[in-house]
Formats: sequence, C-alpha cells, structure tokens
Amino acid sequence: MKHLLFICTLMVFCFPAMAKAEINIFACEPEWAALAKEIGKDNVSVTAATRGTEDPHHVRAKPSLLAAMRKANVVFCTGAGLEAGWMPVLMQQAAGAAVQNGAVGNFMASDYIALMDKPQRVDRSMGDVHPEGNPHIQTDPRNILVVGKAFTERLSQLDAAHASAYQANLADFTSRWQVDMKKWGAIAAKLRGTPVVVYHDEWNYLNRWLGLKEIITLEVKPGIPPTPSHLQDVLAASKNADVKVIMLSPFDDEQAAEWLKGQMGAKIVKLPFTVGGIDGTDTLEATFDRTLQALEGGTS
Repeated sequence: MKHLLFICTLMVFCFPAMAKAEINIFACEPEWAALAKEIGKDNVSVTAATRGTEDPHHVRAKPSLLAAMRKANVVFCTGAGLEAGWMPVLMQQAAGAAVQNGAVGNFMASDYIALMDKPQRVDRSMGDVHPEGNPHIQTDPRNILVVGKAFTERLSQLDAAHASAYQANLADFTSRWQVDMKKWGAIAAKLRGTPVVVYHDEWNYLNRWLGLKEIITLEVKPGIPPTPSHLQDVLAASKNADVKVIMLSPFDDEQAAEWLKGQMGAKIVKLPFTVGGIDGTDTLEATFDRTLQALEGGTS
C-alpha cells in the first residue's frame, strides 16, 4: 500500500499534466485570447494566433500555428469571414474533429452579435467586403461582455468539472467590466457627434457605441488603397464636416493620413484596435482605457 502511494505521489510531481487536465484554447485574435484567460484562468492554456499589431485579415499559416492547432480542443475566433484567408489551411492540415466547424469545440464570437454592414449583394467591384457583415465586433465593449457570457457557457459544456469556476470568473469579470463601462461612458458623452475620418471600416462598432460620425474612409473601398482622386474627395468631405480626428489602427498605412493632416490640420489618433495594439494595452480593460484617452486627447 505504501509502495502504491509512493508511485501515485511520484506521478503527480513528475507528470503534472496527468495530475491536471487542461483545456487548450487556440484564439485567433488577441482580444479573444485575453477574454479566454479571464474566463478560464488556471484551468485553460491559451495560444493567441495573432498579435495586436497584425492585420487579422492577413496572417500566414506558419508551422507554429499548425503545432498549436494540433493541440487545441477549443478554437475561439471572430468568424464572419475575418480569418478566411488563413484559417482553412490550419483547419484542414492540423485541426482535430473536436474543433471543426459545427463541433462543440469550435466557437465563433460573431455568432452571438448582430453584425453591422451586411451587404445585400457582393461582387468584386465592392472591394474586400465581408458577406456575413462587419467582423470587427471587439471595438465595442458591450460585445465583449456578450461574447464572454456565451463563451463561458461553451467552456462549461466542454469542461463540466470546472463549470462553477468558469461562472465565478465570468461574474468577477462582469462586475469589473460594468464599473469600467460607466467610466468609459463619461468620456463617451464628450465625444458624441464628433466627425471623424477612418482608414478602413474597422471602427464601425466603436463609432456606434461612442456616437462618433464617420464622414469618409481613406480607402477607396474596403481593401483598396487611396488614390489621388479619392484623396481629393476625402479632403473636400473632411473640410465640409470640419473633421478634427483621423482614426488609424496599428497596421493601417499612415501615408494618406499624414497627407490629410498636412492639408487641414486634423489630428491623427492611433488606436490599439485590440489587446497589444499599442504600448500599455496588455489587457482588455487597458485597451479601452487607451482608446478613450486617445480619442479624448484627439478632440481637445
């Protein structure tokens, strides 16, 4: 009996993976990696496929991502076509049956949000539009909470042994998030109605939440860079609306924004877009803190 107890103790210390089952989460974007950690804490291991400074439309399916996908028993992505350029390769070459489309281990955040900008039709003349609707849902903090609740239910379904822990983590996160929402709401009230220019239609959810008025995009159409003639249209529209702020994400081309700034003196405001997009945004809370601070500074 003592000999058996010694062996069991040895296995726990020498083989910790056997002592604690772990949910391996493959998160396509940094915001979902951060949210998964908030909900799962010590009961999950999370791999973020992209960094905050990367355009999530354009990611290379490199060997490290294939290796992470092979270990995953949960895939947590935006969906709505955002990862269409790279996720199919990972799914086909490395994903197990438990995380394939339609499986319980496959969680798409966009399934729980009423998407904006769903086109009536799609053709090549429209640029790189998403037929399912605008996928950049993470820029509205209300969406974060909705997705967090849905993901908690899914995680509890997958790992019933820790369901109570996941629910407790969600309750703690929700409480803190609601306090933050009040803080951000006070700043948002000052920003409402502000006319802005954006590079790409990646801020629609943020603009709706804050009541910002998007005048025009620097892109000719989604995914199509600015042309000289379009920039003249941007300048005219910006002057007419008295635009003071040009909003950019970390991966937007700054050249056209710098030109517009030089023509009319508007401020370029670089926003994090997601966790890790700029310095000091290593959490979801910090990401929205910096976003509101930057916009408040840009309009003052």
